[in-house]
Amino acid sequence: MTTLKSKLKEDLTTAMKARDELTSSTLRLTLTAITKEEVSGKTARELSDAEVQKVIAREAKKRREAAEAFAQGGRTEQAERERAEGELLDAYLPKQLSDDELGAIVTAAVDEAKAAGAEGPRAMGAVMKIVNPKVAGLADGGRVAAAVKKLLAG
Repeated sequence: MTTLKSKLKEDLTTAMKARDELTSSTLRLTLTAITKEEVSGKTARELSDAEVQKVIAREAKKRREAAEAFAQGGRTEQAERERAEGELLDAYLPKQLSDDELGAIVTAAVDEAKAAGAEGPRAMGAVMKIVNPKVAGLADGGRVAAAVKKLLAG
Protein backbone atom coordinates (compact mmCIF):
# COMPACT_ATOMS: atom_id res chain seq x y z
CA MET A 1 0.00 0.00 0.00
CA THR A 2 1.31 3.43 -0.87
CA THR A 3 2.32 5.76 1.92
CA LEU A 4 -0.24 8.43 0.98
CA LYS A 5 -3.10 5.94 0.86
CA SER A 6 -2.10 4.46 4.22
CA LYS A 7 -1.91 7.98 5.68
CA LEU A 8 -5.46 8.63 4.46
CA LYS A 9 -6.64 5.40 6.11
CA GLU A 10 -4.87 6.26 9.39
CA ASP A 11 -6.40 9.74 9.37
CA LEU A 12 -9.83 8.22 8.66
CA THR A 13 -9.48 5.94 11.68
CA THR A 14 -8.43 8.89 13.85
CA ALA A 15 -11.35 11.01 12.59
CA MET A 16 -13.81 8.18 13.24
CA LYS A 17 -12.53 7.76 16.80
CA ALA A 18 -12.82 11.51 17.34
CA ARG A 19 -16.33 11.44 15.83
CA ASP A 20 -15.29 14.09 13.29
CA GLU A 21 -18.08 13.64 10.75
CA LEU A 22 -16.76 16.09 8.14
CA THR A 23 -13.26 14.59 8.03
CA SER A 24 -14.40 10.98 8.14
CA SER A 25 -17.00 11.39 5.37
CA THR A 26 -14.56 13.33 3.16
CA LEU A 27 -11.79 10.76 3.61
CA ARG A 28 -14.22 7.89 3.01
CA LEU A 29 -15.32 9.41 -0.30
CA THR A 30 -11.71 10.01 -1.30
CA LEU A 31 -10.63 6.47 -0.43
CA THR A 32 -13.62 5.17 -2.41
CA ALA A 33 -12.51 7.22 -5.42
CA ILE A 34 -8.99 5.79 -5.07
CA THR A 35 -10.32 2.23 -4.86
CA LYS A 36 -12.57 2.85 -7.86
CA GLU A 37 -9.54 4.06 -9.83
CA GLU A 38 -7.56 0.98 -8.76
CA VAL A 39 -10.17 -1.48 -10.00
CA SER A 40 -11.08 0.36 -13.20
CA GLY A 41 -9.66 -1.08 -16.40
CA LYS A 42 -9.01 -4.68 -17.29
CA THR A 43 -6.96 -5.62 -14.22
CA ALA A 44 -6.92 -4.33 -10.67
CA ARG A 45 -3.71 -2.57 -9.65
CA GLU A 46 -2.34 -0.53 -6.81
CA LEU A 47 -1.92 3.18 -7.50
CA SER A 48 1.38 4.93 -6.91
CA ASP A 49 1.60 7.96 -4.62
CA ALA A 50 1.60 10.25 -7.68
CA GLU A 51 -1.59 8.62 -9.01
CA VAL A 52 -3.22 8.83 -5.56
CA GLN A 53 -2.30 12.53 -5.50
CA LYS A 54 -4.03 13.02 -8.87
CA VAL A 55 -7.20 11.39 -7.51
CA ILE A 56 -7.08 13.61 -4.40
CA ALA A 57 -6.55 16.70 -6.59
CA ARG A 58 -9.52 15.71 -8.76
CA GLU A 59 -11.71 15.24 -5.67
CA ALA A 60 -10.59 18.62 -4.25
CA LYS A 61 -11.41 20.30 -7.56
CA LYS A 62 -14.88 18.72 -7.51
CA ARG A 63 -15.41 20.22 -4.04
CA ARG A 64 -14.32 23.71 -5.18
CA GLU A 65 -16.63 23.57 -8.21
CA ALA A 66 -19.53 22.32 -6.10
CA ALA A 67 -18.94 25.08 -3.56
CA GLU A 68 -19.12 27.68 -6.34
CA ALA A 69 -22.33 26.16 -7.70
CA PHE A 70 -23.95 26.06 -4.26
CA ALA A 71 -22.87 29.65 -3.55
CA GLN A 72 -24.40 30.83 -6.84
CA GLY A 73 -27.57 28.93 -6.00
CA GLY A 74 -27.86 30.67 -2.65
CA ARG A 75 -27.12 27.56 -0.57
CA THR A 76 -24.38 29.04 1.58
CA GLU A 77 -24.43 26.30 4.24
CA GLN A 78 -23.79 23.56 1.66
CA ALA A 79 -21.18 25.75 -0.08
CA GLU A 80 -19.30 26.17 3.21
CA ARG A 81 -19.27 22.40 3.76
CA GLU A 82 -17.91 21.79 0.25
CA ARG A 83 -15.21 24.45 0.82
CA ALA A 84 -14.23 22.81 4.12
CA GLU A 85 -13.98 19.41 2.42
CA GLY A 86 -11.83 20.91 -0.34
CA GLU A 87 -9.49 22.53 2.19
CA LEU A 88 -9.23 19.26 4.08
CA LEU A 89 -8.17 17.46 0.87
CA ASP A 90 -5.74 20.26 -0.06
CA ALA A 91 -3.74 19.37 3.06
CA TYR A 92 -2.78 16.07 1.38
CA LEU A 93 -1.56 17.79 -1.80
CA PRO A 94 1.76 19.54 -2.39
CA LYS A 95 1.79 23.30 -1.81
CA GLN A 96 0.42 25.15 -4.83
CA LEU A 97 2.63 27.56 -6.75
CA SER A 98 2.16 31.25 -6.02
CA ASP A 99 1.15 33.57 -8.86
CA ASP A 100 4.71 34.92 -9.05
CA GLU A 101 6.27 31.44 -9.26
CA LEU A 102 3.74 30.38 -11.89
CA GLY A 103 4.36 33.59 -13.84
CA ALA A 104 8.12 32.96 -13.91
CA ILE A 105 7.64 29.40 -15.23
CA VAL A 106 5.14 30.56 -17.87
CA THR A 107 7.41 33.44 -18.96
CA ALA A 108 10.34 31.05 -19.43
CA ALA A 109 8.11 28.66 -21.41
CA VAL A 110 6.81 31.46 -23.66
CA ASP A 111 10.39 32.58 -24.37
CA GLU A 112 11.33 28.97 -25.17
CA ALA A 113 8.34 28.58 -27.51
CA LYS A 114 9.12 31.87 -29.26
CA ALA A 115 12.70 30.71 -29.78
CA ALA A 116 11.26 27.61 -31.46
CA GLY A 117 9.21 29.83 -33.79
CA ALA A 118 5.77 29.81 -32.14
CA GLU A 119 4.19 33.26 -31.85
CA GLY A 120 0.90 34.86 -30.83
CA PRO A 121 -2.19 33.15 -29.45
CA ARG A 122 -1.61 30.12 -31.69
CA ALA A 123 1.47 29.30 -29.59
CA MET A 124 -0.80 28.30 -26.70
CA GLY A 125 -0.44 24.56 -27.37
CA ALA A 126 3.35 24.74 -27.66
CA VAL A 127 3.66 26.73 -24.44
CA MET A 128 1.28 24.43 -22.54
CA LYS A 129 3.37 21.40 -23.61
CA ILE A 130 6.40 23.04 -22.03
CA VAL A 131 4.65 24.30 -18.88
CA ASN A 132 2.44 21.33 -17.93
CA PRO A 133 5.23 18.87 -16.96
CA LYS A 134 6.87 21.55 -14.81
CA VAL A 135 3.73 22.47 -12.86
CA ALA A 136 1.96 19.09 -12.73
CA GLY A 137 0.21 18.85 -9.38
CA LEU A 138 1.48 22.27 -8.28
CA ALA A 139 -1.05 24.48 -10.08
CA ASP A 140 -4.60 24.07 -11.37
CA GLY A 141 -4.81 23.72 -15.14
CA GLY A 142 -7.20 26.65 -15.41
CA ARG A 143 -4.77 28.95 -13.61
CA VAL A 144 -1.94 27.82 -15.90
CA ALA A 145 -4.00 28.33 -19.06
CA ALA A 146 -5.09 31.79 -17.92
CA ALA A 147 -1.50 32.81 -17.19
CA VAL A 148 -0.34 31.56 -20.60
CA LYS A 149 -3.20 33.36 -22.43
CA LYS A 150 -2.48 36.58 -20.56
CA LEU A 151 1.20 36.48 -21.46
CA LEU A 152 0.61 35.55 -25.12
CA ALA A 153 -2.04 38.25 -25.53
CA GLY A 154 0.13 41.09 -24.51
